[in-house]
Amino acid sequence: MDEVRTILPGDRPAGNLRGTRSMALARGGMIATSQPLASSAGLDVLRRGGNAVDAAVTAAAVLSVVEPTMTGIGGDLFAIVAEPDGRLRGLNASGPTGRAASCDAMARAGLARVPSRGALAVTVPGAVDGWSELLARHGTLTLAETLAPAIAYARDGFPVCEIVAGQWQDVEGVLAADEGAAEVFLPEGRAPRAGEVFRNPALARSLELVASGGRDAFYRGPLARAICRRLAALGGLVDEEDFAAFAARWIEPLRTTFRGCEVVELPPNTQGFVVLEMLNILEAYDLRAMGHNSAPYLHAIVEAKRLAFADRDAHLADPDAVDPVLLARLVSKDYAAQRRRSIDLERAAEHVPAAPAPPGAGDTVYLAAVDGRGMAVSLIQSLFESFGSAVVPPGTGIALQNRGSLFALDPRHANALGPGKRPKHTLIPAMALRAGRPFLSFGVMGGDLQPQGHVQVLLNLLEFGMTVQEAGEAARVRHSPEGIAVESGIGDDARSGLAERGHRVFESRGVFGGFQGIQIDRATGVLMGGSDPRKDGLAIGF
Repeated sequence: MDEVRTILPGDRPAGNLRGTRSMALARGGMIATSQPLASSAGLDVLRRGGNAVDAAVTAAAVLSVVEPTMTGIGGDLFAIVAEPDGRLRGLNASGPTGRAASCDAMARAGLARVPSRGALAVTVPGAVDGWSELLARHGTLTLAETLAPAIAYARDGFPVCEIVAGQWQDVEGVLAADEGAAEVFLPEGRAPRAGEVFRNPALARSLELVASGGRDAFYRGPLARAICRRLAALGGLVDEEDFAAFAARWIEPLRTTFRGCEVVELPPNTQGFVVLEMLNILEAYDLRAMGHNSAPYLHAIVEAKRLAFADRDAHLADPDAVDPVLLARLVSKDYAAQRRRSIDLERAAEHVPAAPAPPGAGDTVYLAAVDGRGMAVSLIQSLFESFGSAVVPPGTGIALQNRGSLFALDPRHANALGPGKRPKHTLIPAMALRAGRPFLSFGVMGGDLQPQGHVQVLLNLLEFGMTVQEAGEAARVRHSPEGIAVESGIGDDARSGLAERGHRVFESRGVFGGFQGIQIDRATGVLMGGSDPRKDGLAIGF
């Protein structure tokens, strides 16, 4: 059961695929993102001799233009960088609240929760400093060089993809409520349709300022002034001093082992420990014998998820608010064994203490990049909900995130709103190592789906021998307080078996996230890419 191997195309008879398309294969370098234009820009960097970090930052910047529903320079970023020898660094480029933020401030405003839209939901955006830090520590290109393709797409325009067009249309009313958002993102008074060319010249000018002035142009210069002036006018709690004080943090990733692999996630304020806790709980079960996407198998995953999410909702918060001893216990094998004892494989638990689910499904972009030397990058960037707070400061073209909406207003909670605090975050980039060296860079975007998606994709690969493309395509489930949402590929026997175990089961669409991943075969140097058909994306190499 502990054997883990790379699945190559020749390992199966021709035509015996469980996905709609085959893997992308290359040796010189590879990138996988949710938008072909971003993948193409990253590939150009790799072909010109740039490394995986250069390609990842270039692609992330392009995504900030061509997938504005999901991401932008008004959002946050997390990344894991692996050197070819296996040395890992994590980067937390999530921004904190302003110095004026507090539970009392919300109470004085008559609010029982932080609003999901508007200025009060805005925290300091971390993405620009994240790009700068990645390039300074690991890149070979300048920030100006990596931003050039994004600037061109913002200035000259790009055709809007189908999925993005649908997301855009869904929030026309939200965008219309903010004058700046409506002016930029509702040209002709409506969202662009699929195939229409959209331009954002104001964003092009903002990116040009960052390209020429570096990260300080965003955090200390005219952009910071324009953003904070607008937030102040709308009653926000972030000012120029808060922007100037921000700095991304290099951090040590969290790890556990599963079936001969080392799985790597990031610590709080991300929910990465939830993935490790779920894997530790599931490790004792003979998952292969249960059968892929069978009722017993999916029940075990959901019950492990419920336990790990209860711990997430109780403890996930700003890094400085999470006890490192507690965190080490949450990802330990002993703790998983204790939690596992409460699972009944024949019956859903009647009650698992947990906080209410956060608002919104979560809107995110994830990308993976690997270069010919074996450097790997796992990067995730987001505004949270579609267009974030839906606040766009005039003249900037920048949609600001709404990560502050995830704070609790109970001052006794670890994730309570307070000055200079980073909120709990759904964003989690991931990697897996074999023999101490990276063999998989992957992520699954989608808010609360992310830990569930990470686990399901990894099990597809490690337990059921799927290729990286098949693993990302296979039908998924998503558990929430409402029950288990299943995709159409989940069979009737599995659905009825879950219902017999006490679960509410319903079919849904559009809530199962989007996978991107690159697998590395160290023996041959072959890179294998997978890109989720649930998104508009592309894995491509040379």
